[in-house]
Amino acid sequence: MVNHALLKELGLDSQNGNDQIKDLYEGGDVSIDTMLENSGKTFANGSLLTGKIVNIRGDDVILEIGLKSEGVLSLAREFDNPGDVEVGDEVVVLLEQVESENGLVQISKRKADRIRGWETIINTKKEGDPVSGKVIKKIKGGLLVDIGVPVFLPASQVDVRRPGEIGEFINRVVEAEILKIDLERRNIVISRRKFMERQRSEAKQKVFDDLQVGQLRHGIVKNFADFGAFIDLGGVDGLLHITDMSWGRVNRPSDVLKLEQEVEVMVLSIDREKEKIALGLKQKHASPWEHADEKYPVGTRVKGQVTNITTYGAFVKLEEGVEGLVHISEMSWTKRINHPGEMLSVGEEVDVVILEVNKAKQEISLGIKQTEANPWTVLADKYPAGTVVTGKVRNVANYGAFIEIEEGIDGLLHVTDMSWTKKIAHPSEQLKKGDVVQCVVLSVDQDKNRVALGMKQLTEDPWIHAIPTNYRPGMIVRGKVTKITNFGVFLELEPGLEGLLHISELSEDKVENPQDMVKLGDELEVKILRVDMDDRKIGLSLKRVQGGSSADEPEATEPERPRKYRGGLES
Repeated sequence: MVNHALLKELGLDSQNGNDQIKDLYEGGDVSIDTMLENSGKTFANGSLLTGKIVNIRGDDVILEIGLKSEGVLSLAREFDNPGDVEVGDEVVVLLEQVESENGLVQISKRKADRIRGWETIINTKKEGDPVSGKVIKKIKGGLLVDIGVPVFLPASQVDVRRPGEIGEFINRVVEAEILKIDLERRNIVISRRKFMERQRSEAKQKVFDDLQVGQLRHGIVKNFADFGAFIDLGGVDGLLHITDMSWGRVNRPSDVLKLEQEVEVMVLSIDREKEKIALGLKQKHASPWEHADEKYPVGTRVKGQVTNITTYGAFVKLEEGVEGLVHISEMSWTKRINHPGEMLSVGEEVDVVILEVNKAKQEISLGIKQTEANPWTVLADKYPAGTVVTGKVRNVANYGAFIEIEEGIDGLLHVTDMSWTKKIAHPSEQLKKGDVVQCVVLSVDQDKNRVALGMKQLTEDPWIHAIPTNYRPGMIVRGKVTKITNFGVFLELEPGLEGLLHISELSEDKVENPQDMVKLGDELEVKILRVDMDDRKIGLSLKRVQGGSSADEPEATEPERPRKYRGGLES
């Protein structure tokens, strides 16, 4: 029977993986009880003896230990380095049985090593001390490590960041720190994580002591983020921001660096309190912007490659690290561009002109349209005021219509320049997109790239030549109802000429709603009350025709009838 109390005394219970440790100590017919009782006695079971190798036959190592029979050890199972074993070597073994059933002495070098190892560890090591050992196997909750005796390395203490599979550490030699020694159980727990953290802390302090801004340091790329890469400087990480990787455009840090790559970087700044270090890669070389104003004088025509397109323009690379912006407004003199992608594509090579260089802000303004002659510089000579042009209605807005007079050149026909006499609320009453119309050029603004057009100017102004003569206060005229409002009725007296019959002039009785009196299309005889040349309005009255003259009307023995006009000319 195994004495479990004594097993516990040796720390050979099953806790923390010691089932495996117990297996290393038990074997054959010799119990641990006997080993402990006879430890230290000469040639007693459980004694530690020193023997000499007298022969090696195949896997058998013959050992002279001073007994009548020699001991035999397995070369493969009992020795860590079988190739180094030679005749004449002295070996300490555990005497498990003086005489076994087959009459041989039963000994074990490995078990003797374990017993001596426990004594050495307990006598020479304490909690917090560093140890080194080979990982034997994976057990529940962690790893079993041989540091001279089997000790437990919990999975949480294997690495600073818990690895995905701790089994990959088997047969590896690891450095660790003794986390706990249980003297009662003789149970030892170690931590590789603590050892690494202590080393890293010491290394970090050393790095910070040596670190200076402007230094060139070697490091290893350890991790990537969207905004940069973390570089291990030998115990402390520094951040190499994506904007400090290259003077040129960098989309992703992995485009410039690779994990575990060794790289030389410059120290840009150090925050010792927060333990933050900013690193730079591009700063190892002079900035290409240093002489950009000299290399790219304003007005110079150069070639570049489109690297990026946005809604407001395109970025063009002139050289590595130097990009300029072609704003959408600088792409064409005449084309209407809604998005830069209509004209350019990434990777395309283009000719550009330097418009402005701001070396301090590292900005260059570029133009594409400046590579061609500006058609607006000759437009005033080509279309002097008074020129009659024919164009197509390209667009209609609330305030007027845009007329394309040649490719890429639009003129604005304002709503007030559409008719001398008609009250136009919206340009769509007169024109629609796609109509071909004749207009007169009123002015050309070369600086603002604007052409003003007029349609009514194709004819003479009737308010100057015909209306004052043909329409005078007191005249009786006939008109057709074209519009009814809450304040009165508009009558068309001639095509394009309207007068207002105010609600107060509809009847001698009070009128609440003009629609109670007249309807669209009705023809009425009315009297002209006034002709306002400044405001270009004609006031009419219905009640004064139906009810006779009033005191404030002009005297007339017989009402005059106006002579008709067509297109502003008398007929």
